Amino acid sequence: MGIKQISVFLENTTGRLSDVTRTLANAGINLRAISIADTADFGILRLIVDKTEKAVDALVSAGFTTRQTDVVAVEIEDVPGSLAKLMELFQQSQVNIEYLYASLEGQAGKAVVIFKLKDHDKGQKILGEKGFKMADNF
Repeated sequence: MGIKQISVFLENTTGRLSDVTRTLANAGINLRAISIADTADFGILRLIVDKTEKAVDALVSAGFTTRQTDVVAVEIEDVPGSLAKLMELFQQSQVNIEYLYASLEGQAGKAVVIFKLKDHDKGQKILGEKGFKMADNF
């Protein structure tokens, strides 16, 4: 189980993020989670959306460069220490996390943490064995 993340490569100029969100809105795409990392010259916008293929088509048609990546979305309790427990599991299991971001989208009292793992399959297996709920959409 896993979900597809869309990465959009953006020039670090005024209005580019607005262009992406307008493109998605015009295509009827709903954002579920979003993260941006930037350098002096460019940014990488990471998105989880409700209609991945339609979003990619709309973005590419608008001239954006995109890439799809497999990520793991894990539901945790929205209470202090929940993320720490998950991090300890990855540490003990020697699962390397390349990056993560979170969304409060989900059931009340829950958070969804999106992980890009170095070994995607190993991470999913360990999470499943330990009873963590993984989402294939949210």
